[in-house]
Amino acid sequence: MLNESEKIDIKKRLRKTGGQISGIEKMVDEGRYCVDVLQQISAARAALNKVALMILESHTKSCVVTAIQENRTEDTVEELIEIISKFTK
Repeated sequence: MLNESEKIDIKKRLRKTGGQISGIEKMVDEGRYCVDVLQQISAARAALNKVALMILESHTKSCVVTAIQENRTEDTVEELIEIISKFTK
């Protein structure tokens, strides 16, 4: 579970990413150079990946640790592997 500081940081990053997406849409509307648009898409994807990693780290340090302490290791590890697999596609 995310603590308040993590939530604030993640929401800040998501707002920034939302701004990047709006900027990309504007670039498309303006007919900007394709390579420039692609570079902005790459930057937005990297920003979203960073947010996902922050959430994954928090989940691992809190929920996964708690589940292991409560002897729910197998199910928790399977869930973690599944989400990492989806994230890395």
